[in-house]
Amino acid sequence: MDKQDVLFVLSVDTEEEWEWSNDFPETDCSVKNIEKLPAFQEFCESWGIKPTYFVDYAVANDTFSSDVLRTFASKRKAEIGAHLHPWCNPPFFGKTDEAKSHVVNLPKDHVKAKLDHLIERLITNIGPAPMSFRSGRWGINGSTLELLAERGFKVDSSVYPFYENTYFSCKNRDSTPYWPSFENADVEGSQRNLMELPITAGFNRSHFKYADNIHTFLAKSPMRLAKPVGLLWHTNILRKLYLSPELTDSTSMKMLVNICLEKQYPVIHMYLHSSSLLDGVTGLLQVDNAYQRICGRMSEVIKHLHAKANVRFCTISEASALLKHKINTHFSD
Repeated sequence: MDKQDVLFVLSVDTEEEWEWSNDFPETDCSVKNIEKLPAFQEFCESWGIKPTYFVDYAVANDTFSSDVLRTFASKRKAEIGAHLHPWCNPPFFGKTDEAKSHVVNLPKDHVKAKLDHLIERLITNIGPAPMSFRSGRWGINGSTLELLAERGFKVDSSVYPFYENTYFSCKNRDSTPYWPSFENADVEGSQRNLMELPITAGFNRSHFKYADNIHTFLAKSPMRLAKPVGLLWHTNILRKLYLSPELTDSTSMKMLVNICLEKQYPVIHMYLHSSSLLDGVTGLLQVDNAYQRICGRMSEVIKHLHAKANVRFCTISEASALLKHKINTHFSD
């Protein structure tokens, strides 16, 4: 049987490091994790991976960090996208609390001002105008999509499939790329200027939405008091999986890849945070030698993917352009 064709995208939220349970840092942000990126970029290139670095203001505003990323961009083996962290991105409109840390909760004029400052700093310090965007802490709405389209962005990647919190919901979206409506970012619209390309997430069962319904029901009170989600995880009956080497081991990621290929997803989209390349700075990946752990997991997944499919490595904007061409070609046949 012939292998199917699939695009592979790796996106990296490239940002300051801090303990995520603490207050949001506004100034004097530490970006020591960027020192890990030259070696990480070399590792990616050894596999043919072309990372997309979603860069926030704290990183773009740092001389060493912007020099590193400018080198990547100049080699055309990586893409520099925009990553908006409201708490460290001027102008400031008061102290950032949990609600205001989510872009979807900010007034449109606040988002506009912060986005323009971020774009200016990315262009001035790193290189070409960004064509791709991801909101800090996930979530997107129509008004922000409009701002992105007006500024020439071609792809957004702020949808976190099968996830919701107090401030936004992506429960109705899977990892399939789509053209979001500017009236309701959660549904397909008629515009064809800005594509949504979510990260790859799902379950160890092929019917993702049915599995998510069960997972959601069991996670809510009063059911959650018996901790059924943990029981199902440990017995391998139902597991929620993310294609992220900082969250998921290689065995589970390979399982997710298999199911996504069976479902004929056109893109396999892995993601991580640059801060996870340092040991123990965020509270997310609490292991020694986090860098080696991440690279080892990635290597296992890439080897597995090569065995299962014809893989084309591309940045997120390249993937968007290829998908748009494929869609247009399909409709013209």
